[in-house]
Amino acid sequence: MSANVHPNAALFDEEKPFPVIANCEHFAGSEKLILKALELQQSIGPVFDITCDCEDGAAAGQEAEHAKMVARVIASDSNKHKMMGVRIHDYTHAHWKADVDILIPEVGNLVSYITLPKSTKASQIAEMVAYIQQVAKANNVHRDIPIHVLVETHGALHEVWEIAEIDWIQVLDFGMMDFVSGHNGAIPASCMRSPGQFDHPLLARAKTEMVAAALANGIVPAHNVTLDLKNAEQTHSDAKRARQEFGFMRMWSIYPTQIQAIVDAMKPDYSEVEDAQGILLAAQEANWGPIQYKGELHDRATYRYYWQLLQRAQVSGLELLQEVTDKFF
Repeated sequence: MSANVHPNAALFDEEKPFPVIANCEHFAGSEKLILKALELQQSIGPVFDITCDCEDGAAAGQEAEHAKMVARVIASDSNKHKMMGVRIHDYTHAHWKADVDILIPEVGNLVSYITLPKSTKASQIAEMVAYIQQVAKANNVHRDIPIHVLVETHGALHEVWEIAEIDWIQVLDFGMMDFVSGHNGAIPASCMRSPGQFDHPLLARAKTEMVAAALANGIVPAHNVTLDLKNAEQTHSDAKRARQEFGFMRMWSIYPTQIQAIVDAMKPDYSEVEDAQGILLAAQEANWGPIQYKGELHDRATYRYYWQLLQRAQVSGLELLQEVTDKFF
């Protein structure tokens, strides 16, 4: 094996690597807010995705016009970093197939992901994904379009392990507000905020179950929003707790000041990033065989861990050694 083999080739063989995507997903419904989010993305860099919302963003009766607007913006030069996804209508809504029919022909090769909300059964998600695949094939879109699934109902949580096994799924999102509402008052409204959203047993159980299903199937678990829109410290605290205590690797933003707080809270610790750079550079020189680094043994198992960590650091905008950037990115 050449000493210049890239980590993806050396460490994963035919195995599918775990998705490395931005740790923040910012929702925007109207064209005005979507364009503002794009301006911010160009300003601070490609450290967050933008989700264009066709579900809650579209006025009743104007679903088609809204979907066409979203397709136009995604296809425009404003989408510099190609980090825009879209949430379509749910399975029970009459327009969800029309959303797909409008979006795929226009931006099937550009859209970063499609989010499916409010499912109650794995079979619904399977049907929606199959339709997206059918429309993609019919429009010569030859790629697996990443699918994000909102887990926000009793039924979706009950079948979350089945959902996680469906093709093309990249992310499972926890939808806290709808989930709490579905408990008919058994969970108090205060638990839509911290600390209740983490401490209430029913919510802690739901989050850990979803995260476990996601990670076991090579899927990114994404945490719900912080309702306190303008308190960046609260957002940072929620994101840090979601990451460190529950294993979430991504979080939603619904207000611009939340974005940097989430990115900062969920990015890798820089001391680990420094170790990752040293370990991986030495491993490549050793043709990816075992090495000693700072007196400790490292092999393919730790190389995988540090390579994924290094990719998350790069996506989070952390500054890496020039040698690392040149060799690995």
